Amino acid sequence: MIMPLTTTRLSPDWPCQVKTPGSYDWERSAAKWLRELIPARYASYPALIRHPVLLARHAQLQVQQEIRVARTALQTARAELPVLGLPEAVIEHTIKLYAAEVLQLQHIARSVRAVSEALAGRGTGR
Repeated sequence: MIMPLTTTRLSPDWPCQVKTPGSYDWERSAAKWLRELIPARYASYPALIRHPVLLARHAQLQVQQEIRVARTALQTARAELPVLGLPEAVIEHTIKLYAAEVLQLQHIARSVRAVSEALAGRGTGR
């Protein structure tokens, strides 16, 4: 018997490191990816290992905090970096770096949200 192909439409923000929801071992790939987003000391906590939905929640909080830090660094760079004696070229480069980091972190946040929703939809962690 030939099984029909099922197509799951993934969000454009779905991380390429995470398998498609419903596919073999997808939750393990999601947990592995999520663990990479949080400090190593958290990744070994039994509750986070056993409950990927809890891990996803923590990753969401972690990424949101990183966004706040990068935005603060960006907003204060012009005022605070010259005091450190840095050349203007370094300051400009640093501002561009922080701006790029904010955009990257926002993308990661959307990816974490997509994975979190998929994990919650499957009842993981209940």
